[in-house]
Amino acid sequence: MYRSHNCGELNASHINTEVTLAGWVQKTRDKGFMNWVDLRDRYGITQLIFDESRTDKTVFELAKTLGREFVIQAKGTVIEREAKNANMATGDIEILVTELNILNSSITPPFTIEDETDGGEDIRMKYRYLDIRRNPVKNNLLFRHKVAMEVRKYLSDLDFCEVETPYLIKSTPEGARDFVVPSRMNEGQFYALPQSPQTFKQLLMVGGMDKYFQIVKCFRDEDLRADRQPEFTQIDCEMAFVEQEDILNVFEGLTRHLLKEIKGIEVEKFPRITYDYAMKMYGNDKPDIRFGMEFCPLTPEGGPFEPKGFPVFDDSEIVLAINVENCAHYTRKQLDELTDWVKRPQIGAKGLIYVRYNEDGTLKSSVDKFFNEEVLKNWAEKCNSKPGDLLLILSGPTDKTRTQLSALRMELANRLGLRKPNEFAPLWVVDFPLLELDEESGRYHAMHHPFTSPKPEDMQLLETNPGKVRANAYDMVLNGNEIGGGSIRIHDKATQQLMFKYLGFTPKQAEDQFGFLMNAFQYGAPPHGGLAFGLDRLVSILGGQETIRDFIAFPKNNSGRDVMIDAPSVIDDLQLKELKIKLDN
Repeated sequence: MYRSHNCGELNASHINTEVTLAGWVQKTRDKGFMNWVDLRDRYGITQLIFDESRTDKTVFELAKTLGREFVIQAKGTVIEREAKNANMATGDIEILVTELNILNSSITPPFTIEDETDGGEDIRMKYRYLDIRRNPVKNNLLFRHKVAMEVRKYLSDLDFCEVETPYLIKSTPEGARDFVVPSRMNEGQFYALPQSPQTFKQLLMVGGMDKYFQIVKCFRDEDLRADRQPEFTQIDCEMAFVEQEDILNVFEGLTRHLLKEIKGIEVEKFPRITYDYAMKMYGNDKPDIRFGMEFCPLTPEGGPFEPKGFPVFDDSEIVLAINVENCAHYTRKQLDELTDWVKRPQIGAKGLIYVRYNEDGTLKSSVDKFFNEEVLKNWAEKCNSKPGDLLLILSGPTDKTRTQLSALRMELANRLGLRKPNEFAPLWVVDFPLLELDEESGRYHAMHHPFTSPKPEDMQLLETNPGKVRANAYDMVLNGNEIGGGSIRIHDKATQQLMFKYLGFTPKQAEDQFGFLMNAFQYGAPPHGGLAFGLDRLVSILGGQETIRDFIAFPKNNSGRDVMIDAPSVIDDLQLKELKIKLDN
């Protein structure tokens, strides 16, 4: 056998035990008459000792040839370590080596395999198999495994059944771009890689599976950023004979379970807010509620700003403020910096108004020329400000101003250290709009997907005011990140046909694309609904980070490339010929 123990389990209780270890050379220290080697595997590090007076000469000389990342096997006796290391699990012992075998040598790595490495992100992605040897990456992958196992355990205990669904499916026009796969046996036709197993899990409900889940790869050909990859993993779930409340309870329970088992945290509050409330108070549909700074409207409901006299406010649809606690001390330089920040093209605000509520009770603003202290006091009262606080105010078109203030709120939270990675604040956002209007095309699109059921009480609005129809849809938000979303599904053919009509499908298009699903609904489809969590994002947040790439074994870069294997790449002409694909030169 290659090893009797791993490199992280030996301690003082093993002294005088004969052991065999195998792993990678972390580092060596040569004192001439004595050599030490730190041997590393997935489980930890054990120190090996080669002593000229106690070690066979051949073994002693061989140890002097070892370099970083050599793969070796060492046999010897566990002895007490003279200079103990309290920072290592194996720090009380070392191995006096009697036999050494080099299993494989290594060239010099392009970066140091240490927790704090000298390798930049690009070089580490190119040599990802080496990066995985480092504790931060290795531990992230083990953490991901632990989360996935707890998910499987929780859902299996509730009688969910894990079912695999196809990866080669039919391309559909809704959602993001599909990755397509040419079919050699069906000339001129293509499969698509699934953006989600949506229709298949609904068909499983028609098939009577009742409770389904799958930890599944999904694919979207879209622009990338820190929390998005072309291939990602979902915890995909569906249940039959359920209403929205049933689903919220199950997956609120899953979230509580993960926070308790993975982080040791008991979550008491799990608030629910509507989409309209989220947009009104936070400017986005995935608010971070670990801190305050909710929006405070200074514009009266349905009326113009009063008092008049300041053109910036007079010409605006809405005037919104946030109260930043204990920041009245901000200097003019800091306030100018925030103003420049909101005026960046990414945010697009024209300026920023501030009001300092000084500790002595006086108020000082950047618009003192236009408003007296009584007006400023009124604003402070509206926003529940107290001495020492700072009001920051934006104005303009309603939707745009809310988006800008939302970005400012998050930036301030980051600067003030309010987004603590080990503090968790989950919530549900419910009652999303069913449809959203694409201003360019003038067409409505499904906000979630075309299989989402409208709220029964809003059905009549489909004919008269489709933009006001609410969906039986819900999102799970954790620390300002959407980690999952779902809905109650349409389960009858007539309603599904009506939905396709309002989405601009002709009857033929609907039949060609989704006839298989609507036909299935005619064979006794039960009421059903579900939810999908983004596993990559969930794991990264539980791990105290927001970049999913660090928790994926072999991620793509921001251009969607795998720089390690150099993919995507060109295809051999013979393969193209077999697929009947001709590329223009």
